[in-house]
Amino acid sequence: MNESKTPNFFIRDLPIYGDAILAPMDGYSDWPFRSLCRELGSAMSYTEFIKVEKILSKSKQPAKRMYFNEPERPITFQIYGEDPELILQAALKIQENNPDVIDLNMGCPAKTIADRGAGVGMMPSPLRIARTFRKLVKHLRVPVTGKIRLGWDKKKNYKLIARIIEEEGGSLVAVHGRTKEQRYAGNADWDAIAEVKSLVKIPVIGSGDVKTVADIDRMKAHANVDAVMIGRGAIPNPWIFSRLDRDQVPPDVVKATIRKHLARCVEFYGDEDGSRLFRKNAVQYVMMNHLSRDERKEILKSRPSAEFLELLEKIYDSPVMQI
Repeated sequence: MNESKTPNFFIRDLPIYGDAILAPMDGYSDWPFRSLCRELGSAMSYTEFIKVEKILSKSKQPAKRMYFNEPERPITFQIYGEDPELILQAALKIQENNPDVIDLNMGCPAKTIADRGAGVGMMPSPLRIARTFRKLVKHLRVPVTGKIRLGWDKKKNYKLIARIIEEEGGSLVAVHGRTKEQRYAGNADWDAIAEVKSLVKIPVIGSGDVKTVADIDRMKAHANVDAVMIGRGAIPNPWIFSRLDRDQVPPDVVKATIRKHLARCVEFYGDEDGSRLFRKNAVQYVMMNHLSRDERKEILKSRPSAEFLELLEKIYDSPVMQI
């Protein structure tokens, strides 16, 4: 955990210590991984995004996604939807769970979300975004923030949307430097992130193509952002929040972290689901390029957590493993 006594920035009146934050990622930033990254130095926690209609229904998914423990604070609940009134109703409901911040996802490029007007699908509708933030800021007691992309396609309107967020009372904007059409291809446009930072007075978090410790400092210097958000780069290397690149992490530390992460998955989801959901992380941790084809198949097989740990020991005892 960052031990600096001087906040790097504030979300309204909430102090944030640190300049690297785990990005909210569907299927990855659940409690087991998120809490691990927070312990390793991520400056705050964002939940996986939650659909507003599910919050307002009897679905059990929101409770699972909103679960957090106190050491994770500051905790941000991220939601998505397309109807300003439903977004407000959902935000008021989840505010009862005592988050520190509520964030509106306006960046998810998945077709099933964006094509119905949610996620980055909100960005072509600036007035709807303005109405949504006006409602949220007026009725919520916690700070309201937004996560955006550069726009839907070549018609980029990120500067307009960032200004709207600020003018309607939003307390922070996080910017992923790609459009909806780019998804995760090509290079993130750090110049565009720098433009947003120069336009608004609220804190700006930059996101996109941060894969190494050096990238954190490069983005901060290039775009003058208050913090950097790390998504895909953190999955194989949560130690990036401790300012370590993957090749700097000793094998025994990797193995201990895998054990801790798997144990949390089993605690959170139960043995069968926890072991199954952990496989995608195991693949990243163990760095598949070091393994034979048969070893890769073994990693991906469904098995109880105890059996997986036995397999892990065999893999790590293999002379070819240099991780």
